[in-house]
Amino acid sequence: PFFITFAPAMIHETPIHIKTPVWIELLLFLLTIAPQLKAQFQEQVLMTPTTIDTTDYRRLYVAVDNLSFFKDNEYEGSFVKGYTLPGLWIEPKVLYNPLPNVHLEAGLHMLIYDGANKYPCFSYEDIATWKADQYQKGTHLLPFFRAQVALNKHLDLILGNIYGGAHHKLIEPLYNPEANLTADPEAGVQILLDTKPFTLDSWVNWQSFIFKGDGHKEVFTYGLSSRFRINDESSRYHIYFPFQGVIQHRGGEIDTIYTNSIQTWMNGSVGAGFTWNVHHRKFHRLNLETDLTGFYQEAGSVLPYSKGWAWYMKASADVDHFRFKASYWHNKRFISLFGNQMYSSMSSEKEHFLYIRPKMVTAGMEYSLTLGKGYTLGFDCDIFHHFACDRKDLDGVISHEKTSTSFSGGVFLRINPSFLLKQF
Repeated sequence: PFFITFAPAMIHETPIHIKTPVWIELLLFLLTIAPQLKAQFQEQVLMTPTTIDTTDYRRLYVAVDNLSFFKDNEYEGSFVKGYTLPGLWIEPKVLYNPLPNVHLEAGLHMLIYDGANKYPCFSYEDIATWKADQYQKGTHLLPFFRAQVALNKHLDLILGNIYGGAHHKLIEPLYNPEANLTADPEAGVQILLDTKPFTLDSWVNWQSFIFKGDGHKEVFTYGLSSRFRINDESSRYHIYFPFQGVIQHRGGEIDTIYTNSIQTWMNGSVGAGFTWNVHHRKFHRLNLETDLTGFYQEAGSVLPYSKGWAWYMKASADVDHFRFKASYWHNKRFISLFGNQMYSSMSSEKEHFLYIRPKMVTAGMEYSLTLGKGYTLGFDCDIFHHFACDRKDLDGVISHEKTSTSFSGGVFLRINPSFLLKQF
């Protein structure tokens, strides 16, 4: 079951494959509109502002937040099986600031896949198979509520639905950007701290609550994403040191499941980064970062390894209106809890395949086009190249995994306008 858990987007019984040159045509189209594009895909397509606007004091807004997407994963080799994600999520809600430092949001979150008419009832960020025989008709529907308090100009407290996903700024081996499309909104408690030399995002995402007598596990994830900055991010030469980690715990005091009743898994990374803000008319920015990542199974015996590690080196360049990116990955017994399974030493397609020191290089491009306030078009494509390595099965038989090259690409439309209803 944990193979499903760690790949939340792979919920289709029969993945949809499209073998056409549509991405070539789309790339040519994007090149024709390049003068209007800006390389801020993560910020404009996957994130929302986290600061409270004091000018909205006692103003009631109605808003519609929507991300429509079409993402195709043409994966080769036996690491991950390919699939396509056509659909959208939408959040109609009301916004209100009863005090200058208090922000409230209330509404609904709906996930819809093209061609689907019923959805299994489980957490789409950490799939709980105990509800697999229950379904919702038409859409995957959840309530949405966020309460945010600015304790001072540097510190915010969020309860309910927190700022999750891309807002945590986790590296891809720790968090798969695709989960911004498919995962439920994270819910629990969050602390955001932003000072001149230091930023901190600390959160608890409560994924499975249990009552006495329930036949499933209590599950929650604790996360930490911090960065120590030597100087200001806008400096010509900026140096920083990131520290990140996620810990998932399964099992509670009133848990009625006694087989592997307590499970605790950890992913973490520590690194160093350098940014050159060129401020040239065409060449805007260069970023280099290297991270040492780790995996640790503190409790339980579900996963095949007790610990592992990996090196992750990445680079990105903002040239004209393009963001080019590349990375190198080398791991030994590393298992990613929420990251892209391309970075794992355990196959999510072949249940018992374990890879011995797999290595991979990636390359990609990002675009985003602002159509107007609250309307953004985005495009992202990635190439994953795995080098040949050895693998072993459950019986310890060693075989050879051939070199493989995989492709992933998608087009996205983010719509999040808001309309003033009343000024109290």
